[in-house]
Amino acid sequence: MESKHKIDKLTAAGLLVAFGIIYGDIGTSPLYVMQAIILHEVITEEIIYGAISCIFWTLTLQTTIKYVILILRADNRGEGGIFALYALVRKHAKWLTVPAIIGGSTLLADGIITPPISVSSAVEGLQLLYPNIQTIPIVISILTGIFVIQAFGTKVVGRAFGPIMVMWFGMLGILGLNQILKHPEILKALNPSFGIDLITKHPGGFWILGAVFLCTTGAEALYSDLGHCGRKNIRVSWIAVKICLLLNYFGQGAWLISEMGQLLNARKPFYEIMPEWFLLPGIVIATLAAIIASQAVITGSFTLISEAIRLNFWPKVRLVYPSDQKGQLYVPSINWLLWMGCIGVVLYFRQSSNMEAAYGLAITLTMIMTTILFSYYLYIKRVNLWIVIAFMLFYLFIEGLFLGANLLKFTHGGWFTIFVGVVVAGLMTVWLKAFYIKLRLTEYTKLEKYLPALHELSRDISIPKYTTHLVFMTNASRANEIETKVIYSIFQKRPKRADVYWFIHVDITDDPYTMEYKVLSDDDNNDNVIKINFRLGFRVDQRINMFFRKVVEDMVMNKEVDITSRYESLSRQNITGDFRFVVLERFLSFENDLPVIEQLVMKAYFFVKDFTTPEDKWFGLDSSSVKTEKVPLIIRPVENIKLRRVFS
Repeated sequence: MESKHKIDKLTAAGLLVAFGIIYGDIGTSPLYVMQAIILHEVITEEIIYGAISCIFWTLTLQTTIKYVILILRADNRGEGGIFALYALVRKHAKWLTVPAIIGGSTLLADGIITPPISVSSAVEGLQLLYPNIQTIPIVISILTGIFVIQAFGTKVVGRAFGPIMVMWFGMLGILGLNQILKHPEILKALNPSFGIDLITKHPGGFWILGAVFLCTTGAEALYSDLGHCGRKNIRVSWIAVKICLLLNYFGQGAWLISEMGQLLNARKPFYEIMPEWFLLPGIVIATLAAIIASQAVITGSFTLISEAIRLNFWPKVRLVYPSDQKGQLYVPSINWLLWMGCIGVVLYFRQSSNMEAAYGLAITLTMIMTTILFSYYLYIKRVNLWIVIAFMLFYLFIEGLFLGANLLKFTHGGWFTIFVGVVVAGLMTVWLKAFYIKLRLTEYTKLEKYLPALHELSRDISIPKYTTHLVFMTNASRANEIETKVIYSIFQKRPKRADVYWFIHVDITDDPYTMEYKVLSDDDNNDNVIKINFRLGFRVDQRINMFFRKVVEDMVMNKEVDITSRYESLSRQNITGDFRFVVLERFLSFENDLPVIEQLVMKAYFFVKDFTTPEDKWFGLDSSSVKTEKVPLIIRPVENIKLRRVFS
């Protein structure tokens, strides 16, 4: 109930944060949308009114109704985004992993092209003042700077985002309104018949939808950032944002009325509606807005990856928290992969007009997958079935039209984001499949069977003591179970005598911020075998070392365990005993007879795993007190070995 109250709370600070965080992508769309629509077309009344009509109804139907009014309802304890939505519905049908993986991978692929197109569109305004200026080095420098500062956190910079974006939207509205007053007839474009006529009657009109779609590409961010801003703050701030966006689009349309019969060529409607004296300040403000848009996309990618890791969609890569502020997250590997992708986009496409041809195809697929997942969410919430079907068919039809129109972009560069999306989806599929293979074939045994042996080992002074407190990370979720490989490590690999044996298991919950634990101990034997089950949300950083220390402190205060050293000389001085963690890392055994598909999956899994964060660092364990042991993963032992003994 607390999270529900929080996201429905309207505050001035929340509104300012919403302006600064979530509207960067959709808010910078006026930089390039009209240029993309008119670029290769002779400017006619039919195109102007039709395009503006399509933009108005796209922002209304797609962004306002679908996302702001409807999908924001589907919060997961205050959190949003495609993976948060998937976590709400995944228990009800296994096939829902398909739209989740496709949606997540295409959203990540979109993050490679959004920063270049936003920054390039803004910086290219300098060519109006300095026609011979080379914008590519400037764009690359700005993008590199954006990615470099990620490692330091964006807490300080973030405070300025809200006011800058408020200034940006104010500028959009004023510039647009100034043009509308000159040509108020542009308001006729509110009539949807102009858009319908453009799509159905104008030669090539259907393909213009691919460019129109760019006006709503940032709609997914409104849902993804639900936890940062709150539902009511988003809904109220969107009213102002939408008005400013529409004023600017209609203003650009009004300017185009005076250019009928001509070709746009290299001119940019966004900058053409600016007074000449305001051009340089306008370019600076546009560039700042583009930087904020890029920043929002990058941090959104970090959040997406952290959620994917905890949902078993992604390898355990290193996560860094630059500050204690909620939502501050840095993923070095993703940061530099995105940087390389963005620089590659700039060098390959060179101009924003070329990037527009590639932009939008991937994010269309994300929106279709969100529609499917949300429809299923409505279904499990027992919304009237006919309403669910009507919603799904209506939006699949609209987004199907956009997808069809965007397919034209495939050969013009759309293949790039689709290629990235396919690679990301392939990795997610391999990782999830490997997780289920390991889960299915990992052997477990009853812990209670080995309690007498553990107590006896603990008292056996003929075996050198390994440590006072021996801590194992275990995958066994059931309280009374343990993996056979843990038992093998304790008794057979090298007998590990300890005074207290701890077994730690981590469950990832569908709630984003769950932080709970349960302690299970053997009360009859001085509590020297203890199992702790942590239940952590899929957005909680797994700092197991810190969490375990807190649990031990609580147990000591409750006199449930004695952590004083068991060595006599140290015990007399009340010195805390030593703790040692053992992490078991699996490798693919040669003793396997795998089906071809599973063999390829597991080989790919272990190949990628070599480049990812080791288990001890992922769980936040102190490396000085961690022992990592390699154990073979025998998925299916080779059977019917025909071996014959011979005698000399």
